[in-house]
Amino acid sequence: MTRQAIGNFDITMTPTGAPGNPIGTMALAKTYRGDLSGMSTGHMLAFRSAVEGSAGYVAMERVTGVLEGREGAFTLQHNGLMDKGVPSLSVVVVPDSGSEDLVGLTGSLDIIISPGRHDYKFTYNLPE
Repeated sequence: MTRQAIGNFDITMTPTGAPGNPIGTMALAKTYRGDLSGMSTGHMLAFRSAVEGSAGYVAMERVTGVLEGREGAFTLQHNGLMDKGVPSLSVVVVPDSGSEDLVGLTGSLDIIISPGRHDYKFTYNLPE
């Protein structure tokens, strides 16, 4: 059965790449609150083109926490694009990345950004 978890998160991004490299790298750290609560760490690669509003990023993020009262960890894979200001984003659970009580977790995460706030809607399936 498909379920939804909603909440918000804080994110800290720390540059890790060499200055002048056109592909930037960042270390990610997040704190999730709401139906999914926990912490995550990850790494992001990003590129911004010379055309205003065009960029791309990929990231891997390992989330450790509690979902639906079940503890464990899982990995999210991000793929984001901006095409002249038009965004597209895919954030999905890496197959078979769930551990402990989250073994078998599948799903996708929507990120909703508003001024000063990051919210999420996580649509997922979890074996009984």
